[in-house]
Order: sequence, then C-alpha cells, then structure tokens
Amino acid sequence: MAGISSNPAATATRPQAPMVRRLAPLVIFALLALLPLASALGLPGHWLTLVTRAMIFAIAALSLDLVLGIGGLISFGHAAYIGIGAYGAGILISEGQTELLVALPVILLACTVFAAITGYVSLRTRGVAFIMITLAFGQMAFYFAQALSAYGGDDGLTLYEKSTLFGREIFGNRTGFYYIALGTLAFCYWLARRLVASRFGRVLRAARENSVRVTVTGYDVDHVRLGAYVISGMMAGLSGFLLANQTDFVSPAYMSWSRSGELIFMVVLGGVGSLYGAILGALAFLVTEDVLSSLTQNWKVIFGPLIVLFVLFTHGGIAGLANKLRGRRDG
Repeated sequence: MAGISSNPAATATRPQAPMVRRLAPLVIFALLALLPLASALGLPGHWLTLVTRAMIFAIAALSLDLVLGIGGLISFGHAAYIGIGAYGAGILISEGQTELLVALPVILLACTVFAAITGYVSLRTRGVAFIMITLAFGQMAFYFAQALSAYGGDDGLTLYEKSTLFGREIFGNRTGFYYIALGTLAFCYWLARRLVASRFGRVLRAARENSVRVTVTGYDVDHVRLGAYVISGMMAGLSGFLLANQTDFVSPAYMSWSRSGELIFMVVLGGVGSLYGAILGALAFLVTEDVLSSLTQNWKVIFGPLIVLFVLFTHGGIAGLANKLRGRRDG
C-alpha cells in the first residue's frame, strides 16, 4: 500500500537514532562518574587530571555546537569566551577576590556583554563574512589580553590561589574538582537539550534550514540567533573559569584563533548538532593528543591527518558512527 514501507528492516530501525541519542549521554556520564573509581584501582593518576581538562573543554565545545550544529553559525572566535572566563577568574583572584559567588556573576556578565555586542554586529553578516568577523573579534580579545601588562601581558598570569565558596577551597582536591567539572558539564548538557527541545530551539534549527520562511511566520530570526549566541558565550566563559582554577594559570593563548579552530575540530569530530557528540569529540581530541604526544615529539604530524581522515570517512563523527554501528548490529 502507498505510504507504507515495503522494507520491514527499514521500518524496524527507525527508532534507533532517537534511542542512541537518549542512551548515549547516560552511558557517557555514567562512565565518567566511574572513572575516579578506576583511578583508585590503579589507573594512572594523571588520567583524572586529563579527563577533567577534557570535560572543561567539552563544555566549551558543547556551547559552540549550540550555535554551530543547531543554529548553523560557524563561529571562529569562540575561544575568546574561554579567555574572558579565565581572565575574569585570574584578575579577581590576583586582586584578592576569590569568592566564587562573586566571580561567576562577573564573568557571566562580561561574557554576556561581549557576546551581545559582537553577536549583534556579526549576525548582520552571513556565510564566510560571519566566520571572518567572529575571527576578528576573537583576535581583538586575544590582543587585548596581551596588552594587559598589569596581569602578565603576553607571559600570562600565574594564580597562587583558587576560587573559594563561602571561604572554603573547593577546587584543591583533584577528585572533588573532577566531580565539579562533571556536574557542570552535565548541567550544561541538560540546559542545551532543554533549549533545543523548546520553541526557541525549534525556531533556531528551522532558521538554519530556511531563515526567510521562519521570518514570514512571524519570528525574529536575528533575535533568536543572538540569544543562542549569548547563551553559548556564557557557557564557554564558564569553562574558562574552571580552566583557570585547574591550571592555576591564564594566558592570551586561551583566546587564540588556533584554540577556536580546535573547538570546531572537537565539534566536527564528535558529530555536528548531536550535542553529546561535542562531549565525545572533546574527550577523544584531548585524550588522543595526550597519548600521541607521549609517544613522539612529532605527534602533530600524525594527529592532524588522523582527525581529517576520521571525519572524512565517518560522515557524522563519533555520534554518527555510533548510530551506524547500532544500525548494523540490529539489522
């Protein structure tokens, strides 16, 4: 009969992708929650620090995927928000203000203002022009950080304290920091999923496909995109705050165009638009980088082509590969 698939296998596998999208995040967070136990049972201690760093960058990659994968906006200056978050924490700590409940609102406000201003200007362009203008704003933040001679300038700023909560140091314990990073990542993922599932997210996704049609229906596409851009910037700023507290150091290099490129690589490696793929991409990127760098000094010669080949032949990154493997297993 017309309208009914004649292929039972195809009909049976239709729910697979949604099922993977529901189960994959649960599996990821469950495995991450168990990693400290594995570390206690003999896994090298530096892996806990490495995965903590990977989760911090996963927050930034997740924030980028919100505008890139869902909104179709390729931001090449997203590392600026990591730098704003890191420098916000670093400057406040160096001035004697370590309280987290003071630092976080200041950082989020700074990211909001920067994202609102630069986003308003950038979103007046499209395509390559948008990519280039976000790159320009990112480099502007980079050079501004280099000019902060009172806070280390090009040499960066070493932090001799960490942020505190009600006077208590909560980032000093490695395992405790790990779970703070994990909890923050889980919250950001939950928030991103809620945004994508809301009317706001549906309009953002529809605008990616056909902005003219969405505008005709009465929605202000530019306002929706700007809202997503600001939320994304705040989320990336949060990752910068955590990064400064983990490394006890902030540097203009956090804002460089190469760091923004790495964030895009993480999103593409994990699977553009899947959200949980951004988490997988960040974890895979940093773990692979660490393993290869421990094997050879020329690890970048191997790492670059390896990522390119993986992305070319998986067509959907790690998330897409997971969907395909499940389809083959159930088929």
